[in-house]
Amino acid sequence: MTVRTPRRRRMALYVVALLCCSGAVTAAPADATPAPEPRVVAAAATTFSDDFNGPAGSAVDGSKWQTETGDNVNNHERQYYTAGNSNAALDGQGNLVITARKDNPGNYQCWYGRCEYTSARLNTAGKFTSTYGHIETRMKIPRGQGMWPAFWMLGDDIGSVGWPNSGEIDIMENVGFEPGTVHGTIHGPGYSGSGGIGAGYALPGDQAFADAFHTFAVDWAPDSITWSVDGTVYQRRTPADLGGKSWVFNKPFFIIMNLAVGGYWPGDPDGSTTFPQHLVVDYVHVTTSDSGSDGTGGTITGLGGKCVDVAGASAANGTAVQLYDCNGTAAQKWTVGSDGTIRALGKCLDVKDNSTADGAQLQLWDCTGGGNQRWGVSGARDIVNVQADKCMDATGNASANGTRLQIWTCAGTANQKWTVNAA
Repeated sequence: MTVRTPRRRRMALYVVALLCCSGAVTAAPADATPAPEPRVVAAAATTFSDDFNGPAGSAVDGSKWQTETGDNVNNHERQYYTAGNSNAALDGQGNLVITARKDNPGNYQCWYGRCEYTSARLNTAGKFTSTYGHIETRMKIPRGQGMWPAFWMLGDDIGSVGWPNSGEIDIMENVGFEPGTVHGTIHGPGYSGSGGIGAGYALPGDQAFADAFHTFAVDWAPDSITWSVDGTVYQRRTPADLGGKSWVFNKPFFIIMNLAVGGYWPGDPDGSTTFPQHLVVDYVHVTTSDSGSDGTGGTITGLGGKCVDVAGASAANGTAVQLYDCNGTAAQKWTVGSDGTIRALGKCLDVKDNSTADGAQLQLWDCTGGGNQRWGVSGARDIVNVQADKCMDATGNASANGTRLQIWTCAGTANQKWTVNAA
């Protein structure tokens, strides 16, 4: 949970507690028959899932979450985090509701005296950790000056190395004075507190995140973390962004979600802030194979037994996707996600410029959720771009190393047939 002033976190809270390109194109016969209806051949492996189904008023599943208690002097937050279902309970409609109240029935004491507010903070420490994957939540955040909802992760070794050496991945934070903006940030040794590295994402116009549910996610791979809101990628961070400082994100992390009241960054509630306020969480899901960059994917082979390959093993946006001799590298390991994406090196197989035309080239790009990144595999071994209804095609019917891949009207030809071994 990002803090805009350097500090050391309250340890008790953590201890108890993500080319060669051919100019020729393949001519399709005039009587080409359409490919069979495409289907996704594999789904992402789900490693953690909570849809918060249960009777209204019940507490969260204790096998998945633990509830932290106490205040937080280091951030100068104003709330006391309570146990049980007092401030975190299911609503009986498939949601978890974390409620911040201006009350103190337990006479809790905070760093500044008798606590003025109560709220809740949950984590998966000791119950679930993940190294890499697609970490996603759908939630509706509260509104008002002083509100500070967050969905984030901490390195599982925090008890031994401390913060910020443990690393912190803030998937979503909002401060009440910015109703239309959320932030994604990483913290580590030498880039913590106000020196965290991140970016904000703003809704268009005068929309506020509190007005509707939104989906917040990271795609986390070795040496890269990519943030998205509602499927739109807005930043990607790698060790190159750290100026030589240590990248501490290639190890297990656990998940945290909380609703803080006040603190250095959001400021305290004022006369305009109404209570209670609610953070409504529809689900939290973690899948592994969606990232497609941890070396666990499989090959896609085509003409001449050659592999679908990311040129130069580069994860840069716009890198060509081509045929090349199979060599077992990560540039040739692909995963097929439950969302219809095909991924390698933490990015998606993408039709350039969102084109649906014959000859549109294939490339690697940040996953955006767009139709130009949705694929299916037919029973006839065609890989079909769903938006264009066209097949992945080896340009010029060639199998030479460096042959660029493209989309083309499905013709049933050998240069459009693929064997998918992707996970």
